[in-house]
Amino acid sequence: MSDHILEMRHITKTFPGVRALSDVNFAVRRGEIHCLVGENGAGKSTLMKILSGVYPHSEFEGSIIFNGREVRFNGIHDSEKAGIGIIYQELALVPEMTVFENIMLGHEIRRGIVVDQNQMIKKSEELLKRVRLSINPTMKVKDLGIGKQQLVEIAKALSRNVSLLILDEPTAALNEDDCDNLLNILRELKGQGVTCIMISHKLKEVLSIADTITVLRDGQTICTMDRKADNVNEQVLIKHMVGRSIENIYPPRESKPSDEVVLEVRDWNAYDATLGRKVLNNVNFRVHKGEIVGLAGLVGSGRTELARSLFGNPDGYHLQGEVYLKGQKCSFRHPKEAIRSGLAYASEDRKRNGLILIQSIQYNISLANLDGVSRNGIINEELDKQTANEFVKSLLIKTPGIHQLVMNLSGGNQQKVSVAKWLFVGPDLLIFDEPTRGIDVGAKYEIYTIMNQLVAKGMSILMISSELPEILGMSDRIYVVANGHITGELDARSATQEAVMQLATQY
Repeated sequence: MSDHILEMRHITKTFPGVRALSDVNFAVRRGEIHCLVGENGAGKSTLMKILSGVYPHSEFEGSIIFNGREVRFNGIHDSEKAGIGIIYQELALVPEMTVFENIMLGHEIRRGIVVDQNQMIKKSEELLKRVRLSINPTMKVKDLGIGKQQLVEIAKALSRNVSLLILDEPTAALNEDDCDNLLNILRELKGQGVTCIMISHKLKEVLSIADTITVLRDGQTICTMDRKADNVNEQVLIKHMVGRSIENIYPPRESKPSDEVVLEVRDWNAYDATLGRKVLNNVNFRVHKGEIVGLAGLVGSGRTELARSLFGNPDGYHLQGEVYLKGQKCSFRHPKEAIRSGLAYASEDRKRNGLILIQSIQYNISLANLDGVSRNGIINEELDKQTANEFVKSLLIKTPGIHQLVMNLSGGNQQKVSVAKWLFVGPDLLIFDEPTRGIDVGAKYEIYTIMNQLVAKGMSILMISSELPEILGMSDRIYVVANGHITGELDARSATQEAVMQLATQY
C-alpha cells in the first residue's frame, strides 16, 4: 500500500464569478500531521469541503485517491463511511443535547428499535478518555466552555472510527492553555494511528506541530515542505503565503494622540441577572483622540462585556456609573443611540453579530446608516451602489463586485466589509473586538494598516485582542482586565507580555 493515505489530483473548483481552486495537487502521508496554510481565500476550506463530500464529485474536476483507491463522495456521509472526519471552525454541536447524545448523533447504539442510552454513555466515556476530557457525558453541551466543546467534537469524529481527521482552524477561539491541550491531543492521536490535516493561521502553532506543510495561494498549490528536512520558519511561510516578504507584521505608525478625551468611563459596573453576578466592577478608563487603546485580558475577563455594555447594552445588564463621549455625559439604552452619538462596535463574531452573510456587500455596508443612502426616507439605489464601490476600492476588498454575497468572501474580506459598515457611520470612536480573529497574516497587515490610517485622521480605536503581540504591536496604551476589574494601565512602548499576563491573572 502507498505511503500516502490521501492524494488529491488536479482539483479544480469554480463558483459563479470566481475560480476557487485551479489544478491543485495535495498528498498526505499516513500517520502524519499535515498543516494546510494560506491567506484567506486561498482555497484551503474549499479543498477540505471537496475531500469531505460537502461539494460532491459532480461539482469539481479532478480525482481523490484515499487508501489506495479512487473515491467519489456525493455527500458527507460517504466520506464518513470511508473513514474521514471533519471539524469546522464553527462547531456543529447541538447545545441543548447532552455530550453523549452529540457524540453518538446519527449512529446511535440500539437494542432492537430502542436507543440504548447506557451503552452510548459507556462508549462516550471511552471516547472522552481518548481526548483526555474528564466530564460527565450526561452534561448538556451548552454548559461546557469552548475548549471542552472542541474536544467533544473530536470525540464525536473518533466515534465513527476515522483514519483521517480534518480540523479547520481548531484553535481560533481557544485560549493559550486550551490550544496547548488540543495540540497535545493531536500528537497523541497521531501516536494512535490517526492522520490529521489541520488548517491554521497561527504560524507558531503550525511550526510546533506539523510534520508536513502545504501552502495554497490564489487557489493553487505553491509548495509542500517537510518541517524538519526543509529550512522552514515563519518568514518562509509568510513569503510563500502572500507572495512577498513582510518583515514587520505591525506597520509603523508615528503616534500623535491628542490631549482631547473622546471617551471617559467612570466607576462602571455591570450586573448580569442571568449569571447572577457582576461582570464589571468599578471600571475606569479613557481614550484620547487619535490613539489606539488596547484592552487585554484572558478569555472571560469581561472585555467584550465592557464593550457591549457601553454600546447600548444589548445584553440587558444592570448598569451603574458614568460615560462621557466627547465631554458629554451619555446613557445609551440601545445601540442605535450609541451609533448616533458617534460610537461604533465591530463585534468579535462577525459572522453572527457583525454581518448578514446571506446578503450582498452593498447591503451590509449601508446597513448601520441607511439615512446616509436615503433621500426623503427612500433608499437611493445609485448612491448606495456608489458608496459600496468606494469602500470596496479604498479598503481593497477582493470581490467580483458589490453584489457578491458576504458568505462567499474570505474571512479577511468579510472583516473589511465589517469595517466599511462602521466607517460609513462616521464614528468618533470604533470599538474593535478581536480585529484579526480567523484571518491570515497578509489580511492582518492590511487591517492594521487601515487602523493606522483611521487614527491618523483623528478617529480613536478601543481594540480588544487575545493576542498579546497584537496588543503590544498596535496599541499606544494598554488597559488590562481581569475578572471584570481594570487591574492596570501600561504604556505600550515599554510594556512586555510578562507584564500584561501578570496583571491579567491578578484575580
